[in-house]
Amino acid sequence: MKWIKRLSVFLLVSGLLGVGSIIALYFSIKPELPDVTTLKTMQLQTPMKVFSQDGKLISQFGEKRRIPIEIDDVPPLMINAFLATEDSRFYSHPGIDPIGIVRAATVMIMTGERKQGASTITQQVARNFFLTREKTFIRKIKEIFLAWHIEQNLSKDEILTLYLNKIPLGYRSFGIGAAAQVYYGKALNELTLAQMAIIAGLPKAPSALNPIRSPKRAQARRHVVLLRMLDEQYITKAQFDEANNAPITAKYHGAEIELSAPYLAEMVRSEIIKRYGEDKAYSQGLNVYTTVRSDRQTAATNALINNLLNYDLRHGYRGPLGQAWTNDEVLSHDEILLLLKDKPSYKPLKPAVITAVTGQTAEALLANGEQVTVSWDGLKWARPFISDKKQGPAPQTAAEIVNAGDIVLLRPNTLATQPATESTTQTAQWMLGQIPDASSAFIAIDNNDGAIEALVGGFNYQQSKFNRVTQAERQIGSNIKPFVYSAGLAQGATLATLINDAPINQLDKRAGTAWRPKNSPPTYNGPTRFRLGLAQSKNVMSVRVFRQVGLNNAINYMTRFGFEKAKLPRDESLSLGSASLTPLEVAVAFATFANGGFKVDPYFIDRIENVDGEIIYQSTPKQACLECEKQIALGTDNPEYWLDVEGDALAKCDIAAYGSPQLAPRIITEQNAFLMREVMASVIWGGGSWRHKTGWNGTGWRAAAALKRHDIGGKTGTTNEAKDAWFSGFNPDLSATSWIGFDDHSRELGRVSRNINLDKHQISGGEAGAKTAQPAWIEFMQKALKGVPERPSVLPDNIVQVRIDRESGLLTHKSDYTARFEYFIKGTEPTEYVNNQDADSSFDDIDNSNENSGAVDESLDDLF
Repeated sequence: MKWIKRLSVFLLVSGLLGVGSIIALYFSIKPELPDVTTLKTMQLQTPMKVFSQDGKLISQFGEKRRIPIEIDDVPPLMINAFLATEDSRFYSHPGIDPIGIVRAATVMIMTGERKQGASTITQQVARNFFLTREKTFIRKIKEIFLAWHIEQNLSKDEILTLYLNKIPLGYRSFGIGAAAQVYYGKALNELTLAQMAIIAGLPKAPSALNPIRSPKRAQARRHVVLLRMLDEQYITKAQFDEANNAPITAKYHGAEIELSAPYLAEMVRSEIIKRYGEDKAYSQGLNVYTTVRSDRQTAATNALINNLLNYDLRHGYRGPLGQAWTNDEVLSHDEILLLLKDKPSYKPLKPAVITAVTGQTAEALLANGEQVTVSWDGLKWARPFISDKKQGPAPQTAAEIVNAGDIVLLRPNTLATQPATESTTQTAQWMLGQIPDASSAFIAIDNNDGAIEALVGGFNYQQSKFNRVTQAERQIGSNIKPFVYSAGLAQGATLATLINDAPINQLDKRAGTAWRPKNSPPTYNGPTRFRLGLAQSKNVMSVRVFRQVGLNNAINYMTRFGFEKAKLPRDESLSLGSASLTPLEVAVAFATFANGGFKVDPYFIDRIENVDGEIIYQSTPKQACLECEKQIALGTDNPEYWLDVEGDALAKCDIAAYGSPQLAPRIITEQNAFLMREVMASVIWGGGSWRHKTGWNGTGWRAAAALKRHDIGGKTGTTNEAKDAWFSGFNPDLSATSWIGFDDHSRELGRVSRNINLDKHQISGGEAGAKTAQPAWIEFMQKALKGVPERPSVLPDNIVQVRIDRESGLLTHKSDYTARFEYFIKGTEPTEYVNNQDADSSFDDIDNSNENSGAVDESLDDLF
């Protein structure tokens, strides 16, 4: 009895000392413990996501991938998988599990190894949120005390939710929502039991047990998880057998990108970092909604890719990427696939190896293991590339083009062989392809407020991250002429004013050379109406209009459209497009003509929401609104509805809620903008209909044939030696600019040495704005304007229409093909009839002494 009493006293004293030590230890480290109540408002690190205007995911940025979930969104089987594996008594213990601790200690004493963990889910939450993973006694003590604190302040479901959202599960995925996406490309409720067990087994060692890197280890760990679930009676034996025998199906899934707009995504990333800094940008779960429309972005991407590939078809085949084998050392099927595994793929181009060549066909193996046949229709385009201006002879057999063992790029020929004017449908066939050497950019904006609706900065973002829409300053060629002609109208010219279409010979006494710009083609018609000069892109007429306006006046006028004065050369070459501007600057400037004379500012972020869906930023762009402007001028700038002069209700003004400060600034008159739209409609429709009987077309006539609508206008542009090709155009709501050229400024877009005919797409001669850049604009507009009703032209105040003689620009009584109705600003219309006096003009600067101009200065040889 004495021994029992002594033992009891010893145990009691030891217990009291132990409890006292624990209490003392607790109070000694309590000041170092973080406040666990912050877990109630804890902001999980969540990546920034970028969306289109209509909610399609474009990209996400952030080191940690996380898809926050609520406990009610987690399938019960998945919760049970984690509980069975990590903490089976989670809902019954107070934060620490004495039974688990004793069991783990017993195993360690008996085996000498730490085979079982004793950390509860609550302890793991404490460690993951507040502590490091260092293996020290004091860290473990802190973990226990924190777990107890957490249990006092949070419910079990709240703790479990934090755990399931925080745990690292490999491949930068944090939380089970991200893991389901990364490994299986699924939402949680789409996972099978086998897949849930794989994820539930990862917390022990995310790298070693990863189903992608170590499928065998992952399978063994899955077996353990399923056994624990069976032991806890969470699943039946039949469920266990089915899941245990399931194959390992995990593979890496990136973010669920729904819309390809990588150049825009990078613009958003850069802007958000400027606003909020990197930490908030990458970890606070911002959702950024851009202004792009997914349908128009897709249309722009396809149009640019198709146009570049079509350009490449015209200039020859530059050869294979390499050889898979030489001589007779033919690779096996599996060896070819292993070789192709690391070859990059640039949509729609796919790497392949030619396996056999016979007659006019070739057999090839794709990286996905598919064996395909490339018929002669997919090979015959491949004349040997010699230079940008020259191609070799047309091939007669497949062996002249490819050999067995060639590593090549293939693409479905339905993507690029049809011109924008065709609507035929082809069966899916394969075609030999190559990465284009040339580059391109495409931008479309809303004329009414400057919202960017589509942006493509190059052929492929992975190939080149250089954003040519915003970063490439290129000579714009004849895309400058509408601004020259608009300045001419502002100084009193009319659409009927005669400008002398005759050669110019100007001697530069200081240099001892002559500047002799010429038309392209070099034909001259003498005195020609203002409208035709722009529609047919007459170089010498643009120079003469520029001279009449004056160098300083012209430059100051162009700066109204957003062009930086420093970028505008101070000489007459500016009238032919020697200025270097970005496609974005050009598109915004053209929008002024389309919207009635307002300067809109481009923007690409519509709104920003925080992780809770609250709007923390909303764009309020200035609007181009003719009706708003009129009502503001009348002093009624913010009514619910406005009334017209007859008392009928007008549509509510878009900017009424914002008031007059949100009206975009007017930079040219409404009448000037209207007349310029009319002239640029002639660029497309020529004399009034496609291939009018008067025998003239505008340089952009291909758009008339393809789009068959009259509410469009535009302007071609080609620079010296065809180093840059442009087309910019619009309808009442949308302006778009297409550019194509080489990043290497020394290379020319070149010529096609022989006529070629690819599925009725006949191209010959030199590359130019109409042939090289406009097809992308046409293809985009065909998609963007599908289902959009054509809008008739509305005459502004003070615009009148009179019948003029086509030859002289004077009034006429005739109504045959020699006459047409023309628009004038009231008071500027002609007052003389053609039969009363000869054609004359105070604005034509006729200079017939220069007709025999001789040689030309090569620096401006082909500008038009």
